[in-house]
Amino acid sequence: MSEKMNILEILLQSGIVVQLVLLLLVAASVLSWAIIIQKKKTFEKAENANENFAEFFGRNQSLADIFEKASENTDSTVGQMFRRGYIELTKIKEKLKSAGMEDQYASYVRDNGIHALERALKQGVNDANSKIEHRLPILASIGSVTPFVGLFGTVWGIIDSFTGLATGGGSIEAVAPGIAEALVATAVGLAAAIPAVWAYNYFSSRLNQMNSDMESFGQEFMNLIERSLLSSRDKDGV
Repeated sequence: MSEKMNILEILLQSGIVVQLVLLLLVAASVLSWAIIIQKKKTFEKAENANENFAEFFGRNQSLADIFEKASENTDSTVGQMFRRGYIELTKIKEKLKSAGMEDQYASYVRDNGIHALERALKQGVNDANSKIEHRLPILASIGSVTPFVGLFGTVWGIIDSFTGLATGGGSIEAVAPGIAEALVATAVGLAAAIPAVWAYNYFSSRLNQMNSDMESFGQEFMNLIERSLLSSRDKDGV
């Protein structure tokens, strides 16, 4: 207990630069953990929502019913994709209806609307990624910058300690506290960086898996549209 108090006293008596470095590192660590907790909840909600939506999608053939479900399930990334695609199909139908060509809907979509639909699905992926990726770059920045900030505090503290030794004389015991406070800055920098780097890599891996799932869903959606156009069984859809 006394050793801990000695370290605390050393830090309290350290130079203003080292104290500012430590304060910055502690703030970065707190921010990092706040983002980690928030991202964990975001990914869990999105993955559960995707699972529920995929189950509903597999049981239904009505695009209108699936769209209603997607509108309710706003946390689902694949649901966002579906909404984009369905809205694009609706725009095509309204355009043909206003031109008096509604009976040519199926052939028009097959011949001209597929590329527009694919672009809409890609936009849905981008929208979902933008929401999921929010604040992840901050974790990457904390993981890459804080070790160097801590190293700066260490170097500054050591320079300050040896400057005092050179000008005032004395033994190594006199500068040991200064060196100790300097090394603490490196330790705190690493303590802030390691969880941030690990969390960034972990969430990036989960995001890649989510993107893979969205790509697979996009193929399923396009297959559903093609079957719907060919068979005309989706009478209550678009």
